[in-house]
Amino acid sequence: MTSRSSIAGRASYGVLPRPLLHKTTTRTLSTVALVLLIATVTYGKSSESRSVPNIVLILADDLGWADVAFHGGNAATPHLDRLAREGLELAQHYVAPVCSPTRTGLVTGRCWSRFGVTSPQNNRALPWETVTLPRALKSVGYDTCLTGKWHLGSLPEWGPNLFGFDHSYGSLAGGVSPWNHRYKKGSFTQTWHRNHELLEETGHVTDLIAAEAIQWIESRGEAPFFLYVPFTAVHLPIKEPDEWLQRVPDAISGDVPRHYAACVMHLDDAVGRIVAALERKGKRDNTLLVFTSDNGGSTVENNDLKYPDDNCPNGKLTGNNAPWRGQKGTLYEGGTRVPAIVSWPGRVKPGQVYTPVQIIDWMPTLCALAGYRPERDLKWDGVNLAPLLIERAELAPRPLYAVAPGWRSRSVRWGDWKLIVHGQGDSRKIELFDLARDPAEAENQAGQQPERVQKLLHILDEFAAGDRDAVVQP
Repeated sequence: MTSRSSIAGRASYGVLPRPLLHKTTTRTLSTVALVLLIATVTYGKSSESRSVPNIVLILADDLGWADVAFHGGNAATPHLDRLAREGLELAQHYVAPVCSPTRTGLVTGRCWSRFGVTSPQNNRALPWETVTLPRALKSVGYDTCLTGKWHLGSLPEWGPNLFGFDHSYGSLAGGVSPWNHRYKKGSFTQTWHRNHELLEETGHVTDLIAAEAIQWIESRGEAPFFLYVPFTAVHLPIKEPDEWLQRVPDAISGDVPRHYAACVMHLDDAVGRIVAALERKGKRDNTLLVFTSDNGGSTVENNDLKYPDDNCPNGKLTGNNAPWRGQKGTLYEGGTRVPAIVSWPGRVKPGQVYTPVQIIDWMPTLCALAGYRPERDLKWDGVNLAPLLIERAELAPRPLYAVAPGWRSRSVRWGDWKLIVHGQGDSRKIELFDLARDPAEAENQAGQQPERVQKLLHILDEFAAGDRDAVVQP
């Protein structure tokens, strides 16, 4: 299949005319928010007469933009390629630069910084009263399941069953070693569980997560369901079974590069098995399936000594974010722009859209499709994408805000312009990029565009004023 890397230079949808960016004010932002709210409510009402979909949301871990074959990757991903070909690719889908923040944004519809979550963390991320995505869907009759990596509270008493999931299985903490299923050494190392009961399992982590998801699908009755499958692939440390290593193309050499390619292929196969289970159960046609990654690819050492030894190969990971700049942990495109596919046979037409969207949009979108109406203002930063996905309707332009690990950088994108602020105070460094003309973020235009910088700084400061408004209290 032809690589889709050529989409790099495409202009985004409905970009604000450049002069209008100079007129951005608090009032403008409020007006945009009101329009988006009206659109969400209007679409939601029209969907009430339709059958609500089952929802399967699959989240890869550290999968880079070009790790998949349909973006030119060197490992075969036939199942993902088919989903991309027959479904809708979101060509400008943004997430947080690292894992716990992306997961926070996904299940709350709010920017991760609202909860003070900017880095991978093991402490409880969400206040107990948070209306999460599974809680919302459960309230309108959905069965809910998580199989995979939680990482929003790494002890059983902070686990997913306490935040709306009927069934949960996998790692309460972050990525684990592939065979012993241990997290980093310390108080959270024993993390593998089923419904908050810690347990020991045998087998490769990718197979265990997929098998649990398939078994849960096969046990479904008539109620609609939400299945969230956050795989640990391709997060370090990786060590793949021989059967997958033998399928890696001979052109890929070196221990870690071959294991990495095998890990990508293994993940792809697991996605295919989940889709096949939906088909066997007769659920595929009324299932909205979303596939994406939690952040960009990584090139750090695979055999991280912070993990209990699992005899994993030594060497650098080969996460591929080309043609974007940066990688996991950064606010550049390589850290936050990731593969994303939406598949819903008969409802979402095949193709590509270039509208910039963000991980925080999935909660408003899925809630609208499921018929959930919040009883109070949940302060969503995200918007309902259903009109875009189903009707290809243009969404009102809006800023996209992001915060990097440790609060060390913040960014805001509006239209084609993206501002990144590193550090704070007098020592801060400001970068400004025109993504339409410079998608690789090679030319910092902050010095040539002082007026635009000031306007975008004003927008960024407005967003930042809302940070930490929902932090877990001791």
